[in-house]
Amino acid sequence: MTELIKKLREQTGAGVMDVKKALEEARGDEENALKILQSRGLEIVGKKSDRATSKGRVEYYIHGEPPTIGALVELLSETDFVAKNDEFGKLAKEIAMQVASMNPESVDELLKQEYIREAGKTVHDLLNEAIHKFGENIKINRFIRYKLGE
Repeated sequence: MTELIKKLREQTGAGVMDVKKALEEARGDEENALKILQSRGLEIVGKKSDRATSKGRVEYYIHGEPPTIGALVELLSETDFVAKNDEFGKLAKEIAMQVASMNPESVDELLKQEYIREAGKTVHDLLNEAIHKFGENIKINRFIRYKLGE
């Protein structure tokens, strides 16, 4: 049971007690527990979507040797506490890599794109997972991409 809790926590970012409750509700069925956790996560995300995001960080990604493509992303959060978190920084870096790789025209287009590291998951899904994990509203405010010669 401990390994299953650990596995579901890693997949969803949910807390130990939330995972335990979902497993109890699903009578130990891993797939159903995952669905329950995802459903609850979407409820939480919906409740946080109107909160102000006035903190955050700028992250970059540079690609090539020598570098020929670069991207900067401004990722916002509600508090400095989350903005300073290493996992938040990794999320911002992943989004910058997405921008460098897929060259979206707008934040809306970026959110709709399939995430480069996981087929079937969009950048919007990635953001929702982070909102659930950190317990704060998170938004991609803006980005810019440069490619040598463009």
